[in-house]
Amino acid sequence: MRTTLTIDDDLAIELERLRRKGNLSFKELVNDVLRRGLCAANERPKKTKPFRTRTFDLGEPMIDLDNVAEALAYLEGEGHK
Repeated sequence: MRTTLTIDDDLAIELERLRRKGNLSFKELVNDVLRRGLCAANERPKKTKPFRTRTFDLGEPMIDLDNVAEALAYLEGEGHK
């Protein structure tokens, strides 16, 4: 099948680099890259283990964290503005 395709500049540069490296024609390279991409797009995603964050009990807070002004005053000192 013959078609016209507009390729972004960054992709054209990468395709040209691969074409030279593999000593292929542009047509062969584009077909190979499209074939690999389509195969990868049709594969099922690999199952990954869910990310878990470990928690630690820090005990009771030393200051009232619900009162922001009081917490800042304690941490920064009363004279800090």
